[in-house]
Amino acid sequence: MGKQGSPRSPRPNKSFGAKDYPKRSSESLPSSDLSIGRRFSGGESTWKTKVVLLDGFKNDYGKFSSKGVYFSKRHIWFRKHARSIAFMFALFGFLFLLDSFMVSVFDSIYVQNGSIKDERTDFSNEEKAPVQMYSRLLNLASSALAEKELKNEKPNYWEEPNQKASVWKPCADQKILRKSEKPDKSNGYIMVSANGGLNQQRVAICNAVALASLLNATLVLPRFLYSNVWKDPSQFGDIYQEEHFMQIMKDDIDVVKELPSHLKTLDFEAIGSLITDADIEKEAKPVDYLEKVLPVLLRNGVVHLLGFGNRLGFDPVPSNLQTLRCKCNFHALKFVPKIQQVGSLLITRIRKYDSAHSMLDKQLLGDFMRDNSSNMNDQIKEPSKYLALHLRFEVDMIAYSLCEFGGGEDEKRELKAYRESHFPLLIERLKNSKPISTSELRKLGRCPLTPEEAALVLAGLGFKRGTYIYLAGSQMYGGKSRMYPLTSLYPNLVTKETLLTASELAPFRNFSSQMAALDFIACATSDVFALTDSGSQLSSLVTGFRTYYGDGHAPTLRPNKRRLASILSNNSTISWNNFEDRVRKMIEEGQRVRVRSFGRSIYRQPRCPECMCK
Repeated sequence: MGKQGSPRSPRPNKSFGAKDYPKRSSESLPSSDLSIGRRFSGGESTWKTKVVLLDGFKNDYGKFSSKGVYFSKRHIWFRKHARSIAFMFALFGFLFLLDSFMVSVFDSIYVQNGSIKDERTDFSNEEKAPVQMYSRLLNLASSALAEKELKNEKPNYWEEPNQKASVWKPCADQKILRKSEKPDKSNGYIMVSANGGLNQQRVAICNAVALASLLNATLVLPRFLYSNVWKDPSQFGDIYQEEHFMQIMKDDIDVVKELPSHLKTLDFEAIGSLITDADIEKEAKPVDYLEKVLPVLLRNGVVHLLGFGNRLGFDPVPSNLQTLRCKCNFHALKFVPKIQQVGSLLITRIRKYDSAHSMLDKQLLGDFMRDNSSNMNDQIKEPSKYLALHLRFEVDMIAYSLCEFGGGEDEKRELKAYRESHFPLLIERLKNSKPISTSELRKLGRCPLTPEEAALVLAGLGFKRGTYIYLAGSQMYGGKSRMYPLTSLYPNLVTKETLLTASELAPFRNFSSQMAALDFIACATSDVFALTDSGSQLSSLVTGFRTYYGDGHAPTLRPNKRRLASILSNNSTISWNNFEDRVRKMIEEGQRVRVRSFGRSIYRQPRCPECMCK
């Protein structure tokens, strides 16, 4: 996802550190009382002299008054203390300039920090009126949820509806190559630099394992490219357990942490060993690697695959390579203890300690699963089950979709500005193509689901108002105004930021991939996982993980955006009962137990002979 960018939020009128300072006046200066003049002018003889002089003034002008006496005294006093007075004025001037300088410094710091904060939060913290596209349906949903509370009805979507789901068992780790099948001599070393975020990198690692086996090469632990979008310097060992990975894969491929010293100094580009995305097409077949990469590997002893992402197709691929992909994804890649520990703390705070441990917990939390028996006295009489929702409504995704979401002209301007700033290639493509109306895009299922639409689906399925919902993902476009329809129906909405303290989150703050790993754990171990975009890498990998380790007890709710658009197009006339029926049929269709079909991702659909056993 691209980095969010938006018009910045208005700053407060008064800068941080600026105060209403009292105005300076003559009262703040040294006193000019006559007694002071006496005190500093010398003795009484001096005073008599001044009287004689004043008599002279009287004779000259024909007048004499106390005001004249005061003026003369002050004049003489000022002449005598001119240097001191000048020094005091200079001192006050310096202090005034210093004060102004400090205020301007604090003000600039505040403005700078404010701009950083605005850039990170973008549209999400702007206070706007709630945006609703289906107000009538929301009112019906609210009434229906209140009625269900009175009737104490229970939704039946906490369990998978089809018993066939439990027939498939994980076994990719048992389908290993016999040692006699693993070649004794390697053809060379493969280096892989994976781009994207956590989930794209995970797919790249598994594909690299399959490729190393295909080319009979030694795999160097993959490295992660630094992205200006994600801005995360994390490497393999910051997210996954290196030794565990190497131990699990040792019977299938050779894995080393670094290149031998004699290969480190090579100029890969100069010798032709640098393979980029331009050299290998997306989702290339194994034969493409055998024809283009293997000769380079044999000639130079090393190749570097730069930007290696979805570069190996799913079919046709030999079954042993598919098995290696599954083994890598579901068995070899374990999060480091730091992530497991905080992930355990995260889901424990939702479950209230009273949920039974599953195979999913064991695989994702390792030794950091909480001991339920030791916390029996701490249990709270609240539901321990929770639903995880991956709601993809970030500004980059909705701007790229070209859809409209009921926000009027302000929304159109914001999204247009974001596209022009972040997606110049999209803008160029639009200039040379026939425009598609937003209503048509919605009918085709190309528009991301809004928080409002997600709330209506959950209400249509009968999830109660008190359901605990864990929200995964980045900040939502529109902030509270967009989230209001969801939070009004389901107030028990939590995130990792609300469940964990600032100190607990501090080690992950500047590492987006490690933050995403916490979302991965919370989603994969949830009692129900609801997604709004099946094309998301997180949703795809979490769905596959729940299929592989869920033992038929990890339901996933997958709306069909095209069918949902058709249902919602009748929002002004459809009855709530009709809405419920159509939504349930849509979800139940997506919950059918399916064996992986040709060309489908084995990470998302592991039910196949290469990955699971019946």
